[in-house]
This record gives sequence, C-alpha cells and structure tokens, in this order.
Amino acid sequence: MTELAKKRPEFRNINAFKDLTTYRMAPAAWVSILHRASGVIMFLLLPFILWMFDTSVSSEFSFAKFKAVFNAGVGFVPGWFFKLLALALIWSYLHHFTAGLRHLWMDISHDAVTKEFGKTSAIATLAISIALTLVLGAKLFGLY
Repeated sequence: MTELAKKRPEFRNINAFKDLTTYRMAPAAWVSILHRASGVIMFLLLPFILWMFDTSVSSEFSFAKFKAVFNAGVGFVPGWFFKLLALALIWSYLHHFTAGLRHLWMDISHDAVTKEFGKTSAIATLAISIALTLVLGAKLFGLY
C-alpha cells in the first residue's frame, strides 16, 4: 500500500450534515442532476404550457387575455410571477436540450469521451444554457 492510499480519508458512514457539505461535485454531476431536475420542471409545468398554447392561439381575444396575464396578473397573483414561471420553463427546456445534445454526442463518439471531455462539455452545457436563458429572460422581462 502506498503512502497516498494511507493518507486518504475513508468514509464508511457518511454524515449528511458534516461530509456532504464539504463534498465538491464535478461539473458533469451538476449537469446530470440539473438534467433530471429540468425534466421534472417541464413535466410539472405541463399544464401551464398547455394553457399558454391554448390561450395564445385560440382567438385574438384570448391572445389579449394571454398578454394581460403576463402584464397585470390574475387575481392576487402578479404578472411577474407568471413571467418567472415562464423563465423557469425556458431554462428547463434549454438546459434539458443542451444536456441531451451532450449525451447524444457522447453516445455517438465513444472513442472521444474522456474525463477531460466530460468536464469541458459539462461546463459548456452549463454556460450555453445559462447564457441563452439570460438572453431570452431579458426579452421576456422587456429589457430589449
């Protein structure tokens, strides 16, 4: 046994409060967890998606009502809350899409998949999805 193996800590019983707070996950782990979370968000917001689609394409009156929901809100729920829901939906779709492309690329090119590629592609996936979300979020909130 080498000296390095002797110095490494050995975790047999992981304490969730002490050990997990100091654990540093790799970027690929974050992408994997967020890929699953974005799928759950899209599934949970499916009624909101169907309502948006139905209301926006039914008639001119329903489209005006659709726009009013995002500007003035409905009842006690303000319009910015619906914009935040739409922003969460935008992020979840963009992240799920880019992470899915990453996984497809790794499935297609088995020989090119290395630990370094996993790290750089995970960082690129996070950067692309966040950048596109910021651009579309700025448009959603009327910044341009």
